[in-house]
Amino acid sequence: MILSVDIGTTRVKAALFDHEGRSVGFAAVELAESASNTYHEVDARLWLGALSDITSKLLSASTRASLRALVVSGNGPTILPIDARGEPLSPAITWLDRRAQKEAEEASAALHYPLDAAFNLPKILWLRDHMPHLYAASRFFVSCPEFVVGHLTGEWTTCLPNEGYTRIIWDRAALEALSLDIEKFPPFVGIGDIVGRVHPKAADEFDLPQGLPVVMGGPDFIASLLGTGTVRPGRTCDKGGTSEGINLCSEKDTGAAGALLVMPHVVRPYFNISGVISTSGGALSWFRSRFLPAEDYDAIYRRAAATSPGAGGLVFLPYLAGERSPHWDPDARAVFLGLGLHHDMGALARAVLEGTAFAMREVLDVMETAGARVEDMRATGMPSRSPVWNQIKADITGKRVMVADFSESELAGGLAIGRFALGEEPSLAAASEKVFVPAHIFEPRQETAAVYDELFAIYLEGYRRLAGLFPAISKAQAGADGCARLVD
Repeated sequence: MILSVDIGTTRVKAALFDHEGRSVGFAAVELAESASNTYHEVDARLWLGALSDITSKLLSASTRASLRALVVSGNGPTILPIDARGEPLSPAITWLDRRAQKEAEEASAALHYPLDAAFNLPKILWLRDHMPHLYAASRFFVSCPEFVVGHLTGEWTTCLPNEGYTRIIWDRAALEALSLDIEKFPPFVGIGDIVGRVHPKAADEFDLPQGLPVVMGGPDFIASLLGTGTVRPGRTCDKGGTSEGINLCSEKDTGAAGALLVMPHVVRPYFNISGVISTSGGALSWFRSRFLPAEDYDAIYRRAAATSPGAGGLVFLPYLAGERSPHWDPDARAVFLGLGLHHDMGALARAVLEGTAFAMREVLDVMETAGARVEDMRATGMPSRSPVWNQIKADITGKRVMVADFSESELAGGLAIGRFALGEEPSLAAASEKVFVPAHIFEPRQETAAVYDELFAIYLEGYRRLAGLFPAISKAQAGADGCARLVD
């Protein structure tokens, strides 16, 4: 059996797969994130506590004895400083955190290529400049899955999926140019490398077999690519969760003038063209918590399904945490455009779902305008369990949406990675093809095309006209936060 674990932003999940690739057990633990208007952090010890809970739920004496590998993937770019014993020195700075905007600009100028505030190096530069004692005390800087793998094996590494990922992560030349201490950055390992084996202390802590191979699963979005079979040109992985990652496998290296990220695909010789929507599932979670806290998500989906396509002319810009692709605008803010007395909660709920799909369409349009080919979308994550949301995505983007029965693509990707690591498959691509089997297919409906084309044009124009106001709104919000402290 292979145990696949993924450390998400809001939950840790795991699945146990048998020799045939069937999921014979699933468990998840919710995480508490510390967030403010500026910072998004998480206590890395929660990841370890969640892993302990999960192994106690999933593993019996017989399954524990049958384990052949443990694969760990996780969210990112998330960065954590640890001491020489591997203990966290502060909360991990998550991928949502954009405090390092100034450092990103300065690093981009020094390195002569763009670095986003979410990437590793700007965050580490922020720690060096704003918390020098913490920077000095750090033995290593590690990402989310690297911390868990290191805690299990005692081996501290940096996952480098492909040489082209050094711009997102780091390389020696960048460290030297930015005057960072090279010894604080662990050596590289690849996706599917066996980093080490469960050491005796970790075996006791997590009730795992001592000596069990621990495999690097790397960033969760790469695990999702493999879990959805996005290993041939034209295939697109729609990784839904708090954010929405749109990843296209392409023959061409085209980044639409910086609007999207282009990196070498983990499967050579292809490229991965990606766009990330900052809040998709996060937007729905926000809507539920603020407006319908007594309802579960199924009830909200029913409200949306009972509302006609177009939500009565209501358009939602889903920029609750700024926006990444294709605007890269940290000041962007969410907006309901066209809100009127005739709109009810069903219309608002549908507008939120449609707004995230409009954001996806914008990303796909940028990809295709730049010359890439998009054939289909393979939806995954919790949003993919909603038929109404899947159909909205298909209708708005005009692309077929496919969903597997097992919706946790990161964990399915972990299965593919584990099989490759154990030598059961000749390549990651071959392993990937065997783990994704579409069970539900949503075709775009022509009868909705006209209304969605019209509203999509409004969506695009809405951002264009409001973009100049967003920095002033951010400034006003900072002043309002100061006034709130007076009330406290």
